[in-house]
Amino acid sequence: MALRFLRAWARRGGAGAHEAVARHAPAPLLALFPLAFLGLSLPFLALPAEALRQLRHLHGVLFILAVAWTLVKATAVAEGLILARFDVGVRDNLRARAVHTQVKVFRNVVIFVVALLSLAAVLMTFDTVRQLGVSLLASAGVAGIILGFAAQRSIAMLLAGIQIAVTQPIRLDDVVIVEGEWGWIEEITLTYVVVRIWDLRRLVVPITYFTERPFQNWTRTSADILATVFLYVDYTFPVEELRGELRRVLEADPRWDGKVCVLQVTAAREQCLELRALMSAADSPTAWDLRCDVREKLVDFVKRHHPECLPRFRAEIDPRGAAGGTPPGKDTK
Repeated sequence: MALRFLRAWARRGGAGAHEAVARHAPAPLLALFPLAFLGLSLPFLALPAEALRQLRHLHGVLFILAVAWTLVKATAVAEGLILARFDVGVRDNLRARAVHTQVKVFRNVVIFVVALLSLAAVLMTFDTVRQLGVSLLASAGVAGIILGFAAQRSIAMLLAGIQIAVTQPIRLDDVVIVEGEWGWIEEITLTYVVVRIWDLRRLVVPITYFTERPFQNWTRTSADILATVFLYVDYTFPVEELRGELRRVLEADPRWDGKVCVLQVTAAREQCLELRALMSAADSPTAWDLRCDVREKLVDFVKRHHPECLPRFRAEIDPRGAAGGTPPGKDTK
């Protein structure tokens, strides 16, 4: 009956809620309710005292595990209900990625705490473990120091995960540069972060890396980004013509978002001019494709219309020879 009630409620919440309940709710409930009924029936069973004690102990362990399983599945249902309202597939998905990151990290924290408490509760049902716990409490100062040093790294990672969920220096699907590699944040756990690199490799980084070391996040506040293309031409090159060609190329390309189109002379070197074309795109993968296409078309324009303005070295040959006398190969007699 409880399961039918949950399914009926989930149908009113939409497809996402119904899918989350149908996927995660049945199994733990089918285990929890029979165990609860068995616990209520134990006092009425006509069994020997020792058998009844063993059965009660077994029931207690199973009931603790069932409750822990139900809580874990409840977090999965809550995750599904929340994430169904935030679609990361849309272009402007900054808010959705922030919510997905927070929910997934907090779910990992809840699962860790539930697993830890349930394991402690199961162990405390055994008399030998309970006596050990009492003796440890008697020397709580020494035990606390030892456990503190032993768990220092684990606690630091747990706190780093919570800090990332709250402050969000990174989110799921953020574009980052970590250890010189460019990629997307694919997974955030309590102990590590997986970065999917552009060539489909995976870089696994400790989660404390993102709270202790600098890194680049290209989508921290928005996904749009500026792309650059550098060209090197002769001093005689007509820059204004290339500026018009850049505008024409970008206006014909659907990947350009129409915000930035700039061509500037950024350096005057000994043999050539350095030109920088600056353009904008909606996100970094689009910007990469756009800049490659624009670079190809601008170089082709220079080759077709002004081949004499390609970078070149100039040299002046003195006909009198390097020594300032008779040209090489002439007899001095």
